[in-house]
Amino acid sequence: MKKIIIILSVFFIITKTFGEINRYKKGNLVIENIPEIPVSLIKKLTPYQNTRYASFRDWLPNDKGMIIRTRLGNVSQIHLVETPKGFRKQLTFSNEPLDVATICPNPQNPFFLFTQDSAGNEVKQIYKFNYITGKHQLLTDGKSKHLAPRWSNKGDKFTFSRNIQNTRDFDIYLSTLKGEKSSQRILEKGGYWYPVDFSPDDKNLLVKKYISANESYYYVLDINKKTIIQINPGDKKIAYGQAYWARNGKGVYLVSDQFSNFKQLLYYELETKHNDILTKQIPWDIEEFELLPSGDTIVFVSNEDGITKLYFLNTKTRLITQAHLPDGLIYNLKFKPDGTQLAMVINTPTSPSDVYTLNLKEKRFIRWTYSEVAGIDTSSFSQAQLLHYQTFDSIDGEPRLIPAFYYKPTTFKPPYPVLIICHGGPESQYTPGFYTIIQFYLNKMGIAVIAPNIRGSSGYGKEYVTLDNGYKREDAVRDIGALLDWIDKQPELDASRICITGGSYGGYMVLASMVHYSNRIRCGMGSVGISNFVTFLENTGKYRQDLRRVEYGDEQDPRMRKFLIEISPLTNAHKIIKPLFIAQGLHDPRVPVTEAEQIVKAVRKNGADVWYLLAEDEGHGFAKKSNRDFYIQAQILFLEKYLLK
Repeated sequence: MKKIIIILSVFFIITKTFGEINRYKKGNLVIENIPEIPVSLIKKLTPYQNTRYASFRDWLPNDKGMIIRTRLGNVSQIHLVETPKGFRKQLTFSNEPLDVATICPNPQNPFFLFTQDSAGNEVKQIYKFNYITGKHQLLTDGKSKHLAPRWSNKGDKFTFSRNIQNTRDFDIYLSTLKGEKSSQRILEKGGYWYPVDFSPDDKNLLVKKYISANESYYYVLDINKKTIIQINPGDKKIAYGQAYWARNGKGVYLVSDQFSNFKQLLYYELETKHNDILTKQIPWDIEEFELLPSGDTIVFVSNEDGITKLYFLNTKTRLITQAHLPDGLIYNLKFKPDGTQLAMVINTPTSPSDVYTLNLKEKRFIRWTYSEVAGIDTSSFSQAQLLHYQTFDSIDGEPRLIPAFYYKPTTFKPPYPVLIICHGGPESQYTPGFYTIIQFYLNKMGIAVIAPNIRGSSGYGKEYVTLDNGYKREDAVRDIGALLDWIDKQPELDASRICITGGSYGGYMVLASMVHYSNRIRCGMGSVGISNFVTFLENTGKYRQDLRRVEYGDEQDPRMRKFLIEISPLTNAHKIIKPLFIAQGLHDPRVPVTEAEQIVKAVRKNGADVWYLLAEDEGHGFAKKSNRDFYIQAQILFLEKYLLK
């Protein structure tokens, strides 16, 4: 009997020791404490994980169609579509996802440029791809990070920026299709610079210096003399958006918040240095615009409380007209070189991103791509309701209101458990698009979803976006506390069953909320999130350090360093006592893997169940379908175990 007791005791110790961290590998995924995914769950999720999308990239010359970005295999690649509803012919076959793809404007050079990194490390290189022969070639050094390739109007050269000297500063280079040997540095000033647009005669280049979401500068660079002149110089901080040269070369159309709380479309005349405000009547941010090749029309998109609207502006009469399209997201605007059609991407809550064109002469919309929805009846998808809830402070004597999008389940009875989604950025914005996994939460799990745009979010004016900067960081966390108060007052919501999720800065919000509201939140799921502001700022990519210090505070200042340490989730990890799911990419250059590993280790000391997923072939987020599929399946399993039961 004594022998049996000893054996059982040893068995118990082994089970407990290894049961706390059950670690195994699946392909490039390192998995800790995540149970095997049931086959029944995988089957149930399969259609929701097999929808596709299409995103416009550029027009091919001579009416040969367009190139788009879409995914048929594991990662997104570049495809050719010759006609509306036409076959998607895959052109690139890389193991890594491609994003940028821009066609040479000279039809005699049948090439487009594309960028690609390795395993999510964001050290992007520029390649040329011959869309007739299918051959491609590396054009850059293979070592430094490359940004913003831009063709000249003649198509004989292109420009880009890279951080070859010290990995911190981005200089601007001019190159040709001959490759690295033909590259020459044309701007070296220190800081985060990138090219924007060639002047009509290709002698000058519009370049931008980015400081932060609230500060940037435009300059005209004389390519031959290598001299620059600042556009609209002044002492006031200005945040600029997109910009293009006017077709006559005498001015620049640009987006700026100089004269408003929101970003407006302006025309800046170079000789007189005069700004002409073109969109005074639209009290929202202008997010994107495109200039017709003739120069007499501008099409632009405004972000109106999270919904995008499309407008046309006559540059001579300044008359603005709105195109009435379904509520959703509109982006990737590009006129055909002959000026006859406008391409765009439209994404709505019931349809994935697809490419459409507008025939300007016939005023007719044409759908080019029909992305698969894996047999799901998307017409039954729940629509997001825009709401505004009161938070802790006031503005102009009235309670400050935080905008949020609220999804309700339709086939379950209340009270519903709640999933709060926190966006990243932090200067990003949640917008209601086509999200199949949200619909799975709603229609298959009965979970209500709320996505708040807490202070610091873009889209609500330059004052709102600065409300969480520096020492005001935890005011954003208090906005989550106010949302918990709002949930508590809704009879249809179950305030005892709340989970919070988010990625990047949203991952920090998950951890911070679980520190401050551990008694009100049942569990949390965070990916690629900041756990300690000081270690984050010291270890993020060098080119990002100064950019992030503007937002979070400079850890090199002793007083700020002390504050950042005090508010960091890692410092307060002993307060996180509820189940936590952390996901991370090994090669993340923005939020290093150490941010995830240190919070996982710290929270496990509290006895909390911590699931950890590390992707060895990913960076800041999961770009590969196989990895993303497992991650979502594990999230559903986590919610079933800790939110629903």
